[in-house]
Amino acid sequence: MEMKKRALVSVSDKAGVVDFCKGLVENGFEIISTGGTAKALQNAGISVIGISEITGFPECLDGRVKTLHPNVHAGLLAMRSNPEHMKQLEELNINTIDIVCVNLYPFKATLEKGADFAECIENIDIGGPTMIRAAAKNYQDVAVIVDPADYSLVLNELADGGVTLETKKYLQYKVFAHTAQYDSLISNYLAGKLGITFPDTVTFTYDKAQEMRYGENPQQSAVFYKEPFARKGSLSSAKQLWGKELSYNNINDANGALELLKEFGDTPAVVACKHANPCGVGTGDSIHEAYMRAYNSDPVSVFGGILAINGTVDESTAQEINKIFIEIVMAPAYTDKALEILEQKKNIRLLQIDDISARRDKATFDMKKVYGGLLVQQYDECLIKDEDMSLFSTKAEVEVSTLPSGKQKTVYGTGVVTDRMPTAEEIDAMMFAWKVVKHTKSNAIVIGKPGRTTGIGMGQTNRIWAAQQAIAHAGDEAKGSVMASDAFFPFPDCVEECVKAGITAIIQPGGSIRDKESVELANERGLAMVFVGERHFKH
Repeated sequence: MEMKKRALVSVSDKAGVVDFCKGLVENGFEIISTGGTAKALQNAGISVIGISEITGFPECLDGRVKTLHPNVHAGLLAMRSNPEHMKQLEELNINTIDIVCVNLYPFKATLEKGADFAECIENIDIGGPTMIRAAAKNYQDVAVIVDPADYSLVLNELADGGVTLETKKYLQYKVFAHTAQYDSLISNYLAGKLGITFPDTVTFTYDKAQEMRYGENPQQSAVFYKEPFARKGSLSSAKQLWGKELSYNNINDANGALELLKEFGDTPAVVACKHANPCGVGTGDSIHEAYMRAYNSDPVSVFGGILAINGTVDESTAQEINKIFIEIVMAPAYTDKALEILEQKKNIRLLQIDDISARRDKATFDMKKVYGGLLVQQYDECLIKDEDMSLFSTKAEVEVSTLPSGKQKTVYGTGVVTDRMPTAEEIDAMMFAWKVVKHTKSNAIVIGKPGRTTGIGMGQTNRIWAAQQAIAHAGDEAKGSVMASDAFFPFPDCVEECVKAGITAIIQPGGSIRDKESVELANERGLAMVFVGERHFKH
């Protein structure tokens, strides 16, 4: 039996497939095809062998069963170098299949359009993955294409005498990467439908978005991968309007700025970040006012930093930004004049991010890679809401108990723990600072006034150093500011620093066994202190 050169073509994404099949025919291949693909090829004048002619069995069950047949899979899996395999094919009158061109039912696109469960399940491909995995297993004899970008590669090599073994191995790799991602999307979707947050085994899938010149340091190579689904208000959905390609550090730092910016909703806000930590944050009645407040919080650290802005960058704001060196500006929009001004600097990068204030999708995770494993947690979405303002007007409950040692233990609930209640201005400042400290690396202290930070201390190995750093950055602006701490005060020393600096109110989680010492010192010096009951470690 003389084996004919045959290619099996069945694709959901029909971009380029007609020209590809014309090229196959020119190289002596017969085309086997199914359903809609066969119709598209025939309409283009390409002779097609229907799959039922190969299997001797009609397509059935609305197309659910068409290629799952020995006449197909024997032709894919037979090893041409194995005489016994080839003898069996001849006895069974089965022709080999030398090229497979298949891409799978559009499960991802079905999810993206918000289809219901039944439609999503119907778009899980069965025959397609089976065929391409079979072809990839027999890579030395079968070239299998799942990506239209590889059509020209295959045709060029066929014109030069045949697809090389090296290319077949590359195509084999792409098959298993493709099916791994496909199955990951399905399993994660089904886990979500069952309410399984942390399954026993987990696979995450990402698409390469950008190769980088280097990573954190020049000796490290790096790549940016993005999630397969576009996330509103994320860097993966950003459109770069101006400037050099983003670096590893740019993306990491910009993400820190974006996460904090989202806490302010529609209130005009500007976040200046350096090394993924906020160095100046401001809100106001306009973006220009918010920028000036952010800049004046720490003009030294803002230099060379990253700006996240939740409104349109106008001419006056652009003029101010251009007075110093800024690495990146991210905003949902820019006026034409603002772009003209900002583009005068060749080293600035301008990003447009639609829906920049969009909150995170609840299905996403916060992940940290550790050597030999992966830490996965839900994002810290907790924050004081406007409806929880009673926290600032309610006296905290106090429970006093006697320990076996005879010492008394004082435990405070949430609310105001001092004799003095905070003023309306202090409450505004505490609400603002609490948002900022949530996104500052621990140990973290933020001091500020309504609508602006005045000093930030971050990443210290003890809390008093973070407090002293924040106060030092604030200088004279510390007087009349409030202080926010991401975790409790283990000692009253932070309160002592507040007293010396002229800080008038403190917001912190509470929960230290020595809370009473801090509360008593605050009472003695007339400070207001509020316990929130929830900490915001960010390591």
